[in-house]
Amino acid sequence: MPAYTIETTYTLPIFRHATYFADTPEAACKAATSDDNWESSKKDHDSSGEIHVTGVWEGENTAYAGSPITIPSEFDESVQRRAHHFEILLGLLKILFHDVQAARSPSGDWLAKSSWAIARGEAILAYAPDPAEPADAPKPSHILARLEEERVRSAIVAVLEVDRDFDGLSPASVSDAEIQSACASVVTAMDLSDAVSNAEFHAAMAAIRAAHRRLHEG
Repeated sequence: MPAYTIETTYTLPIFRHATYFADTPEAACKAATSDDNWESSKKDHDSSGEIHVTGVWEGENTAYAGSPITIPSEFDESVQRRAHHFEILLGLLKILFHDVQAARSPSGDWLAKSSWAIARGEAILAYAPDPAEPADAPKPSHILARLEEERVRSAIVAVLEVDRDFDGLSPASVSDAEIQSACASVVTAMDLSDAVSNAEFHAAMAAIRAAHRRLHEG
């Protein structure tokens, strides 16, 4: 039976009590966190963190003597797992936010990643291993064009500079709500299916030519 050297750790809070004179609670907190004097510090054993694994090595008494083995996720410190997962959730939220701003439906790839993120969050709460990545994740899609409201605003400036039919109307007179409504209307009404099909055909031909060159040049 193989042997493993395991390093386990628990976080022991160190605290101190000190008085700071300041104009606001925020200023007092800033002074406290900047204070390097810890001579009066005490250990708070009652608030110690959970025991978690911080190192795994194969063999007996081999700590730091060889290449460490990856620690199974359920044995990592929960607060660190949650902190890392926060970054994942924030990234997914940003993607969704940009899709909503552009009046797009969430992509299949986003839905698959979100489903995995939900499962991972539940695993963290249950002190369980991370779920496997979806094996049948959708193929990536590619954005052919994007309607940018800021570019529409620039176009409004250019039109009003030369079109005398709108004399007296300034670019600032066109509200953000009117631009947003106009963009949504154009996206809904404009049929780009022919252009998309044409682009897909050109992409297919480009991929075929690339594969042909690779097979014949190899």
